[in-house]
Amino acid sequence: METSPRSPAPLRLSRAFWRDERFIQIAVQILFLALVIWVGSAALRNMLTSLRQQGLALGFDFLNSGAGFDISDALIAYSSSDTFARALQVGLLNTIVVSLLGIVLATLLGIVVGVARLSSNWLVNRMAWVFVEIMRNVPLLVLLVFIYTAFFLKLPRARQAVNIGPVYLSNRGVAVPWGEPTDTWSLYMSILVGALIAGALVGFAMHRWQEQSGRPRPLVWFSLLTIAVIAMVGWVVLPQPPLILSYPEIAGFNFQGGRVLSPEFMALLIGLVLYTAGFIGEVVRAGIQAVPKGQVEAARALGLTPSRTLRLVVFPQALRLIIPPMTNQYLNLTKNSTLAVAIGYPDLFAVSGTIINQTGRAVEMIAVVMAVYLILSLLTSLIMNWYNRRVRLVER
Repeated sequence: METSPRSPAPLRLSRAFWRDERFIQIAVQILFLALVIWVGSAALRNMLTSLRQQGLALGFDFLNSGAGFDISDALIAYSSSDTFARALQVGLLNTIVVSLLGIVLATLLGIVVGVARLSSNWLVNRMAWVFVEIMRNVPLLVLLVFIYTAFFLKLPRARQAVNIGPVYLSNRGVAVPWGEPTDTWSLYMSILVGALIAGALVGFAMHRWQEQSGRPRPLVWFSLLTIAVIAMVGWVVLPQPPLILSYPEIAGFNFQGGRVLSPEFMALLIGLVLYTAGFIGEVVRAGIQAVPKGQVEAARALGLTPSRTLRLVVFPQALRLIIPPMTNQYLNLTKNSTLAVAIGYPDLFAVSGTIINQTGRAVEMIAVVMAVYLILSLLTSLIMNWYNRRVRLVER
């Protein structure tokens, strides 16, 4: 008796293969990747075609050409005869300086505001609440323009500058005492590098000793103490102080001595610090409130004062919750520094805009700016993630 023919085995395998969920997921990802590549290549072809029609070609050779424009705030030597690359260096340093100072000052102010939000004093609590609500609901651009036009541009001229001790306030900026390098400055910088290396070695040695003995030691404090001692000894033993403090003085229509911080720089720094501190204050408040109340009660039962309870018990535990969202605020501060162009501060974005206006190399310059801010953000995230791993709880 003949049996009915069965379907071939390869056919059944093929049908099962097409119905496999893993195959469908991989196929969808491949199709999506192909779509992204097709859209990207189409956009790239369109861009290259437009550049050829304008007689331009991609390249960075123009960076070696003369800039032909001045920059008001420059931390390094710069003149209009320097190259575009040098101008970009000036803008990059300005961005890094205002970002680093902003992060440090915003962190300090944010911690104060966050702790004040939890104060039992009604006036302190309400003032911190008003500050947070204003900073979180006013656009940063509006805040920067207000600080620049309503405060710094309304200050008196240099001859009638407001004198606060050794500091002068005028519409030319804030004149502050500043250290002027001497002949031994380069040698002292070598001593500081040696101090940093010695501090790192001491920290590494203390860490090894702690692992072997099982006794905890304040590693960071030992390293900082080593660096401070070497730096102080180097300052004393040198035949001449590495820095001589110079005080500003009114000379005609300007200041002589010290350093004048421009109104643009001060307005940008103050605006970034106030705006970011409002958000950091809420992050700190939430982190402190997330610590179980039993920890506070236990500390009080041991006889710790409220300040020592906050510093030794509450805040170390709150850091595990504060660090991740605070990293986002640091990244936002760095990226928000691009609003400096609105008040005339020559940061990286403002300098790149001037270069684009003179050369027409928008694609190259925007790519450079994007790459720089990407690197700065990744470095900030790397450092904060490393610190977050140091303070997080480790399950035994």
